[in-house]
Amino acid sequence: MHQLTLKQAAEKLKNGVITSQDLTKQYLARIKKLNPKINAYITVLEKEAMEAAEESDERRENNQVLSEIDGIPIAVKDNLAMEGTKTTAASKMLENFIASYDATVISKLKKAGAVIIGKTNMDEFAMGSSTETSYFGPTKNPWDLTRVPGGTSGGSAAAVAADMCIAALGSDTGGSIRQPASFCGIAGLKPTYGMVSRYGLFAMASSLDQIGPMTKTAEDAEILFNIIAGYDEKDATSTKYEERRKKKEIKDIKIGIPKEYFAEGLDSNVKKVIEDSIDILKKQGTEIKEISLPNSKYALSCYYIIMPVEVASNLARYDGIKYGYSSKNAETLIETYFHSRSEGFGTEAKRRIMLGTYTSSAGYIDQYYNKAQKVRALIKKDFDHAFSEIDFIIGPVSPTPAFKLGEKTSDPLTMYLSDIYTIAVNLAGLPAISVPCGLSDHLPISLQIIGPAFSDYQMLNLAKTFEGARNELPRASIS
Repeated sequence: MHQLTLKQAAEKLKNGVITSQDLTKQYLARIKKLNPKINAYITVLEKEAMEAAEESDERRENNQVLSEIDGIPIAVKDNLAMEGTKTTAASKMLENFIASYDATVISKLKKAGAVIIGKTNMDEFAMGSSTETSYFGPTKNPWDLTRVPGGTSGGSAAAVAADMCIAALGSDTGGSIRQPASFCGIAGLKPTYGMVSRYGLFAMASSLDQIGPMTKTAEDAEILFNIIAGYDEKDATSTKYEERRKKKEIKDIKIGIPKEYFAEGLDSNVKKVIEDSIDILKKQGTEIKEISLPNSKYALSCYYIIMPVEVASNLARYDGIKYGYSSKNAETLIETYFHSRSEGFGTEAKRRIMLGTYTSSAGYIDQYYNKAQKVRALIKKDFDHAFSEIDFIIGPVSPTPAFKLGEKTSDPLTMYLSDIYTIAVNLAGLPAISVPCGLSDHLPISLQIIGPAFSDYQMLNLAKTFEGARNELPRASIS
């Protein structure tokens, strides 16, 4: 039962083959068994989940089903506020913080009848590429417990891959849904910026963050996306734009392959798997064309100037006074600020706060931050030009498969390179999806599909077509 996709589980619930309580008990038992090994969850909501499952079964008996996901066990990343529930962002700073309201996506899940089964582990305040910076310890990859699950939504990715939930929500600032989805062999959707409300998401970099689904298939991702997408007046960056969902025939689709994505640094095995995936789409009738994104080489540098500036601003609220961790080693107000932030934040959070404060300071804002914003505009212009000639862009998600735990923690620059193919998408506000496409040394590899702004549904259609055409792939086996 725990191996069902979201679509399959919904069908079995609809046909009365299983109940939500049966389903939820199975997942809770699996979490109890596997979480000590994988550490995918920070908080398991056993009591709340069983109550929600019981209510779902009662609705189904009375023909009052709320949605396709009514009664489905879903996990959520622990940077999403959930009323009355511990929400930590995987930081000592919020170790005992209880949220007083629901994030908009949490409200939508509840209104749809979903069973929220737990809060998943992550890099502290969504800062990292491996889920190793969590105050609650690293999450491990279900494919190989000596490897990372990716970051920052590694807990959500590992929970889905290990069948510790049917689907999950993550957040993506520079690849934090797509990269862990790739490392764990699942589907991960980063929607167009503004398509999903960020209200209630603990902000890291506000102009880059986006919430999205992490599921076993692209079809499941679309089902969950339908629930969480839509305009929200509580989010000033939310959009009222509604995409026309007309499905384009596969033979009419033009796909661009950026030559920059296949240059030095891409693992040869990963390159081979991606090239085989391109051949699959070519055989389906798509037109393949080599393109250039000349400014993509600046994306990493641009991102690591803009993002830390927004981090420094967003994390300024954690001062030991308003809420969260407050040091007991302080006697004055200034000491309270100093000690609370020094003791409450981890190494990576401090690194980014310091970097952001420096690059936005009076003497350097023009030299670094303002220049990075101009480069960001050029990166977006490259995509706009490409999409005037093609429909989608495809390439790798990450230059390598999942790496070993501890392998890159001592070298932040090497760690940052894990997101080299995903960062530009966030800088341009575009949608992208990670879809499993093969294996390298028994570890999953994924194809990244990037679309123009607000082409989310057309992009999902292409992802579903690819899934239907590729060979069936193995899944992580852990017990």
